[in-house]
Amino acid sequence: MAEEAAFDVVRAASLDGVAHGFFGHKASAHQFGYGGEGDEAVIGGIRAAAADAVLAGGALVAPHQVHSPDVIMVTEAWSDVATGRPEGDALVTATPGLVLGIVTADCAPVLFADVEAGVIGAAHAGWRGARGNEQGGVLENTLEAMVSLGASLERIAAAIGPTIAQASYEVDDPFRQQFTTDDARFFAQGDGEKWQFDLPAYIGSRLTQRGVAQIDDLALDTYTLENKYYSYRRATHHRQPNYGRQISMIALS
Repeated sequence: MAEEAAFDVVRAASLDGVAHGFFGHKASAHQFGYGGEGDEAVIGGIRAAAADAVLAGGALVAPHQVHSPDVIMVTEAWSDVATGRPEGDALVTATPGLVLGIVTADCAPVLFADVEAGVIGAAHAGWRGARGNEQGGVLENTLEAMVSLGASLERIAAAIGPTIAQASYEVDDPFRQQFTTDDARFFAQGDGEKWQFDLPAYIGSRLTQRGVAQIDDLALDTYTLENKYYSYRRATHHRQPNYGRQISMIALS
């Protein structure tokens, strides 16, 4: 088993007893996304070591994320390589030994577990995926997939990992207009004609509306915590040519 001390990892109280972790970059020592900087083989090795720190001998399963509401039901692992992985933005499984992984860099990683049913999930929830379409968003679709495997909404616990906070998430009015009038509470007036969007609260509200009662928001702002997390928005503001990704994982032992 990889040494957990080698990583900067945070865990959620709502998932106590479940093998999981929200991984930071540990002073830029780790970059977990194939779309970020670094040799693919090195990135793959770091991802595998993090998965082993979550569950010894576990097989990492991570999708090619595309900001969609799509969920992949996983029964066996696929090769964790840079190209050719299934596309989607959430994973659900009832198979022990699989380590579900989601990479982020401001979007929210959300981990789910129904311990009694032995069903887990992991979702990449940016504003597009969380809002979704007429058929639902990535959060609702993840919950629906978990229920299809025997989970109960009343028993599912969820944890919202490191994501951009409202004070750091400035948006324009055309962005705000893409949401319903009921979602106005997630926007605070910013400078001039700008607004500040509360992505974690928006995610928490959508989970609550579906009946999830155990929700843990770690309240870790990827934008301001530069020494711990990558941020797409921060990299853009600093005019950096690329940005890294952190990874969040959950497994059934």
